[in-house]
Amino acid sequence: MSSRLSVVFYIILCLEIGVVLTVLPWVPHGWLGLSDWGNNYFLLLAAHKTGYGLQRFVASGWVRGAVSGLGILNIVMGAWEIINFRRTVRALDGEASPVESSRASRVPPMPPNEVRPIKTDPLSDYPRRNQ
Repeated sequence: MSSRLSVVFYIILCLEIGVVLTVLPWVPHGWLGLSDWGNNYFLLLAAHKTGYGLQRFVASGWVRGAVSGLGILNIVMGAWEIINFRRTVRALDGEASPVESSRASRVPPMPPNEVRPIKTDPLSDYPRRNQ
């Protein structure tokens, strides 16, 4: 049950962040009480400390487009999680998916008492040349 809730909350978070990041850079000044993307308090404070070129950089269309692209990526991630909801819940519960179980059937199981040696130095497999 907790794995289902975790996936549902992850989907909601992805979609919410995606919508905010997609829409917020392009919101006009004063719309729904929001300030302009390039004129918020923290940006003005950072621009005052570092230089005023930062404010113009953040307000440029390139940065707005990049932030909107991240928002669209979050929306796509949320949609992918909706489509693959059952597989993600099974993976969180610890059950193998059908693809993984077919791969696991090809690998011979290790006997419970057998211990494999641990290779600590991969370079020791190669002979050294005496110079």
